[in-house]
Amino acid sequence: MAAEHSVGFEPADRLAGDRESVRRRFWRKLKRVAAHLPFAEDLLAAYYCAFDRQTPRHVQAALLGAIAYFILPFDFVADVMPVLGFADDAAVLATAIRMVSGHITNEHRQAARAVLKRGVDEMEESAE
Repeated sequence: MAAEHSVGFEPADRLAGDRESVRRRFWRKLKRVAAHLPFAEDLLAAYYCAFDRQTPRHVQAALLGAIAYFILPFDFVADVMPVLGFADDAAVLATAIRMVSGHITNEHRQAARAVLKRGVDEMEESAE
């Protein structure tokens, strides 16, 4: 039954299981596309929540799945398409955030804003 609901998301599910790969690939892709993402702050807040040791495992799993979908090199809608390119990424992320919104704290959001304020070039260094 679960397989029926996850059709098309299997690569993201597999990637989400490898936290270090998600971490590395996340920063690489975010640096490339941050200027085009209207949801960059939400994405970063979700990232910080997913890697927060205080976050429950089921919340981490939901957020890592959404982040993994964002970093995959292929999507349902290609990221290079103007305007629509990140619509599917935004929808997956919004759904995950809605499911676990109580766990994304003000500290996660402040960290996201701080990274965006510092700029794209310093993003990965500030996350470590």
